[in-house]
Amino acid sequence: MQTDQSPWKTVSSTVVYDNPWIRLRHEEVITPAGTSGIYGVAHFKNKAIGIIPIDKEGYTWLVGQYRYPLEEYSWEIPMGGGSIDVDPLISAQRELKEETGLIAMDWQMIGRIHTSNSVTDEEGFIFVAQDLEQGETEFDETEVLQIWRLPLSEAIEMVMDNRITDSLSVYGLLKVARLKGI
Repeated sequence: MQTDQSPWKTVSSTVVYDNPWIRLRHEEVITPAGTSGIYGVAHFKNKAIGIIPIDKEGYTWLVGQYRYPLEEYSWEIPMGGGSIDVDPLISAQRELKEETGLIAMDWQMIGRIHTSNSVTDEEGFIFVAQDLEQGETEFDETEVLQIWRLPLSEAIEMVMDNRITDSLSVYGLLKVARLKGI
């Protein structure tokens, strides 16, 4: 039975790490079983924003980069962080331009996701961007990105054979596949 009442009780909460992007809390709790326990929570200070650009030929763009926490290279949909105080669409438009140089005239939000809700409160938003015009990229100073234009169906196959593992990308590409009947 679903309830909006939390079966957890927070006894104490201590910030153990804080930077401009995340805050980590150590919490002493009473579990739903009534026992004492601990919980670690990663609070994200931005929204996760993902974009699936699709052109008239049915192609999309992926962005490739080395992901430091994973210690591996990752192909992903264009994505980035959006301020909590800014409409996710505004952040999506900025991220698409920064990472691919693309400007879209047609935008549709297709989903909301919690990326790893057992340890974080991160909330993500996925958009489809269409009616595209190519401009210049505006990479962040920390980004070394490769941009790849490929058929949307091939990007979806990359999800299915685990060449794309990023949660926003997997969610967004599979949702687009369902919406488009691919």
